[in-house]
Amino acid sequence: MAAPASSLGGRAPWHRPAARPFPEERWLRPSHRVGGVTGAQALGRSADSGRREGGRSWLHLQITAVWTQVAMVSRQPLLCSWTPRCLWLLGVILLMDASARPANHSSVRERMGTREENEILPPDHLNGVKLEMDGHLNKDFHQEVFLGKDTDGFEEDAEPRRSRRKLMVIFSKVDVNTDRRISAKEMQHWIMEKTAEHFQEAIAESKVHFQAVDPDGDGHVSWDEYKVKFLASKGHNEREVAEKIKNNEELKIDEETQEVLENLKDRWYQADKPPSDLLLTEEEFLSFLHPEHSRGMLQFMVREIVRDLDQDGDKQLSLPEFISLPVGTVENQQGQDMDDSWVRDRKKEFEELIDADHNGIVTMAELEDYMDPMNEYNALNEAKQMIAIADENQNHHLEPEEVLKYSEFFTGSKLMDYARNVHEEF
Repeated sequence: MAAPASSLGGRAPWHRPAARPFPEERWLRPSHRVGGVTGAQALGRSADSGRREGGRSWLHLQITAVWTQVAMVSRQPLLCSWTPRCLWLLGVILLMDASARPANHSSVRERMGTREENEILPPDHLNGVKLEMDGHLNKDFHQEVFLGKDTDGFEEDAEPRRSRRKLMVIFSKVDVNTDRRISAKEMQHWIMEKTAEHFQEAIAESKVHFQAVDPDGDGHVSWDEYKVKFLASKGHNEREVAEKIKNNEELKIDEETQEVLENLKDRWYQADKPPSDLLLTEEEFLSFLHPEHSRGMLQFMVREIVRDLDQDGDKQLSLPEFISLPVGTVENQQGQDMDDSWVRDRKKEFEELIDADHNGIVTMAELEDYMDPMNEYNALNEAKQMIAIADENQNHHLEPEEVLKYSEFFTGSKLMDYARNVHEEF
């Protein structure tokens, strides 16, 4: 089998598909930067938590205008009949805004809610993995490895007392020797346990999806079978597509969808263990959806990220390459602050965790070790870093008051009155 183009670096360094090879497909809002964008900068960085949105969107302006009209009309008895129409218009605008929101702008809980819509596509976000498929830092990583699947009770509108109690229950589970302190070793073991939970969740999800794309139930999925299901999910008639593929007839597919198919086939080849037959078993299909489950697919993911970020073609990453921003200028201070935060976070990650030998260069091997969710050494480093962030008394352990005070870091939700409630919760 010939190696796919991406793994050989066959594409021109400036080329970037219209859609990621590992999509949950995302809408990209216009950047507030002025200038061109190339490589990984095109998709990933403009989708990093909406950090490139300068000012309010057109939809938000329209919503403001409608609310103003509703308020004015409601004060005038003779015009009250207009109020239902204004509210109806507001509802339409809100629906439009919701449908246009990029998937990567949402939290992990929101991403889980929309997963079913693209169930046969490899997810862009992998729970418990440090980098996203597009090379972004996984902003939810610390919550994922601290909470595992146990995210209920930490939503924004959750009752604070219940959330505090739940957090202290987790604390007591991590604190294996019950000395009311969490050591780095205890945190390391907990991180490995929660990562294993994410692995089991991915296996169960993949099993369901495999059955969905294996209609004849023979335990193998061909590329054509997957292609039919993929195009059907894009609105094509499944029976017509299957018939045309069977008869080797040309399919009428738009350029963007064709680009996605080519990238998916590239990934399909990588997941297909020798001897290559383009038939994936259930195990191979799991690595197709979740490359963290396969050493070969994890290496493929690393090569893709390096290819996208590597600017001089040496197949390794320097600090400037890893933290580089899209070409152009920012238009406002908010955008500049987001840029500064982007650079600061990635510089810290590069220097403290990814660049293992601290020589200023990250090799593919170093990036692979960093991204391997089952790497115990990395889990220990991560445990030490998590403790250091909240360790106010500098005793290299986490205590209940510290965990409650830094609850936003561990759970994504800020819990108030931590000191007053800590003894009560225990």
